[in-house]
Amino acid sequence: MTDTGLVIGADGRPRCSWGGSTPDYAIYHDEEWGKPVRGDDALFERLTLEAFQSGLSWITILRKRPAFRAAFAGFSIAKVAGFTEADAARLMADPGIVRNRMKVDAALHNARVAVELDLTELLWSFAPAKRDRPRTRADVPAVTGESTAMAKALKKRGFKFVGPTTAYALMQATGMVDDHLTDCWVPVMR
Repeated sequence: MTDTGLVIGADGRPRCSWGGSTPDYAIYHDEEWGKPVRGDDALFERLTLEAFQSGLSWITILRKRPAFRAAFAGFSIAKVAGFTEADAARLMADPGIVRNRMKVDAALHNARVAVELDLTELLWSFAPAKRDRPRTRADVPAVTGESTAMAKALKKRGFKFVGPTTAYALMQATGMVDDHLTDCWVPVMR
């Protein structure tokens, strides 16, 4: 690893250090993380998975993502909003996902709130102005004013399990901010 927080992969490409730690992370880092995501269902998926990640390693969620997609009807907001208590029990019995009752209940509740919103417009309204990429890993914040404002706005609308750190992770994952390091090979987006 370089002093800036980059690793050189087997393919010779410099990556943000976390993106070179496992093959799963390398694929996610190279192909998805930091690329702009729009569309209510796609953003609902990312928001839900970030909430499920709280307190866990992202690799756990990443590896369980296919099971999450199956269990949560492809993260269709309309479908998840219609889930019943029987669906919640089914989710709690599904070994393929993280079985945390508070997080399951929050996901179902959040879908019922999101079905009434233009989630894409709401979330992207908090995207900060484009800025330079961070030079080192130490330059990457965990929380920003924008993520704090996003979390407050979501909570005001009734969303659960969404704090400023989760909101910032969502912003990173969906390209609202570009926190790939300066010398990372992934092209600048947005």
